[in-house]
Amino acid sequence: MSGFEKIDLISKTRSRLQSKTDGDDMSNKKRTRKRFQLSRKNLGMMTGIFLVIALLLTFGLIVPGISLAKSAQKTYTQAKIMADALKQQNIELASVELEKTKVALADTQKKMRPLIYLKFVPLANFYYNDAEHGLNAGAEGLKAATIVVDSLKPYADVLGLKGQGSFAGGSAEDRIKTAVLSMGKITPRIDEISDSLLVVRKEVDGINPDHYPEFLFGKNIKSQITQLKLLTDQGVEFVDEARPLIKVLPSLLGEKEEKKYLVIFQNDKELRPTGGFMTAYAIFRLDKGVIKLDRSDDIYVLDDSIPNKPKAPEPILKYLPKVSTLNLRDSNLSPDFIVSMNEFNKLYDRAGQKVEVDGIIAIDTYVLVETIKVLDNQISVNGQTYTTEEDARCDCPQVIYELEDNISRPVNYVRTDRKALLGDMLTALMSKALSSSPKQYWGPLFQTMLNQTYQKHVLFYLYDKDAQSGIEALNAAGKILPFEGDYLHINDTNFGGAKSNLFVTQEVEVAYDVKSDGAVQKTITVDYKNTYPPSDCNLERGGLCLNAELRDWIRFYVPNGSTLGKNTGSEVKMTTSEDLGKTVLEGFVTVRPLGKTKLTVTYDLPFKVEGGVLPVLIQKQPGTYGPQYTIKVNGKTVEKFELLTDKELKLKV
Repeated sequence: MSGFEKIDLISKTRSRLQSKTDGDDMSNKKRTRKRFQLSRKNLGMMTGIFLVIALLLTFGLIVPGISLAKSAQKTYTQAKIMADALKQQNIELASVELEKTKVALADTQKKMRPLIYLKFVPLANFYYNDAEHGLNAGAEGLKAATIVVDSLKPYADVLGLKGQGSFAGGSAEDRIKTAVLSMGKITPRIDEISDSLLVVRKEVDGINPDHYPEFLFGKNIKSQITQLKLLTDQGVEFVDEARPLIKVLPSLLGEKEEKKYLVIFQNDKELRPTGGFMTAYAIFRLDKGVIKLDRSDDIYVLDDSIPNKPKAPEPILKYLPKVSTLNLRDSNLSPDFIVSMNEFNKLYDRAGQKVEVDGIIAIDTYVLVETIKVLDNQISVNGQTYTTEEDARCDCPQVIYELEDNISRPVNYVRTDRKALLGDMLTALMSKALSSSPKQYWGPLFQTMLNQTYQKHVLFYLYDKDAQSGIEALNAAGKILPFEGDYLHINDTNFGGAKSNLFVTQEVEVAYDVKSDGAVQKTITVDYKNTYPPSDCNLERGGLCLNAELRDWIRFYVPNGSTLGKNTGSEVKMTTSEDLGKTVLEGFVTVRPLGKTKLTVTYDLPFKVEGGVLPVLIQKQPGTYGPQYTIKVNGKTVEKFELLTDKELKLKV
């Protein structure tokens, strides 16, 4: 059109677009340069942070960790040196090495301090705390060891504790005297030792085995820690509870003046309330720990020296035929050993052959068998060898058959010519043990005696009140114990005369029926079985009457106030009475050879369960070995075990 200039829209648009593109390129380049500059700044910051962390790890963890590890290894090595000095019985050297160990341990504790921040770091705090507990336990353990060493050090010459295995040298009597004299120097400070050991237990209990794997570097780490905790608990508990006994132990062993003890052999194959028929006795004298046999004889000889015996109590008149007076051998009618021995002493005080003693110790056949096992499975007594090998004549250890052949009597015939085998056998056992190196038999024998005491095959009644207090704290006095909760003690008495308990087994089922309001009804079923044929009990033929009819007076000791309900199996009407703070349910059964008998008794507990948990104590009868127990709650089996010793349960009901 004329008069107008032509406008090039396309070119201008392109120009604007080009200008915008050029601008965007410039912006992008600027942003790229900025990001590059920012990345270099971040990289520098990250590098700095890494260096700080590396320095912190190096100087806060790695360096102190390596230093701690070296110190711990040095402490461990020094502790082994100290232990070796003690093994060498060198008190003076042990004292020096003990001080070095304390210095080394203090250094390790010092090396731990830079790592204290780990207490606040998740996961790491577990291991720091465990290490701290371990070091604290070590320090208290060394404190206890120092007390022992310091107590013995002034007497090292007298006691022969100056190295080169001096304790193992000399005669058996010398070694025993050394042990007793050593003990007498430590016991005055037993309270301090016990207090330190209690702290050790507290620290060791603070270590959690679950923090560690089962295996690490080829070692059973978790199980080793668990075992350490268990052994520490047991050892410390033993020392703490036995404190009263330990304090007077040197005196009991005749440290200053000799002591005498009456040892009674209870034949558990003819079971009686405290563990067996009292068939023989011996008087032993201890002078500075050295044991001497003063007298050993048949219990009948001692019984015959008692004039004007009292009338027999009702259970004997009722269940023991042809016995109208109370004999010494039948006086252990109470299941509480102390109560029975008090009755024993009433008769013993009147015996013409009485010897003043400082206490009574009862043992049974299990003690003899287990002791012989430790002593190479055999012992020679008066020219005859006794072993623990199985004897086909009774399917029992040969020593048991020979003992029964020697000391047992037929039901209606009293042998008056029996040898004093108990004293001779115990003397032979001690002679063999003491004539050897201490490391050969002494350790295993000590463990065996502890185990036999724990299982109530050894019972103590010591006339020293403090000593007896310690014995009872260790549950070694055969006492019927008080208990808050449910309680059960089944007590069998063989009034048949034969040794039927050698062949009769017992299984017990305890069933709880818990009502909705917490009331509890219990049903106890006892199964007796005798799977062996009868013995030849013909007196004229001279048969050894081992297996014959078992005439069993049975008593259930249950919580006081329990109410007897239905019962079956007793050959007499079951009765209820009170004794030793318990309600007693009493019956009578017989078990014939190749026969079986079942006794069932139901009763209501005198209380209701609160909180859904029922504490239970089941006390084992001395002289028995592992009757099988099954515990049921509302028809469901919750526990199965052999009753080898007293057992405490917490049943969820």
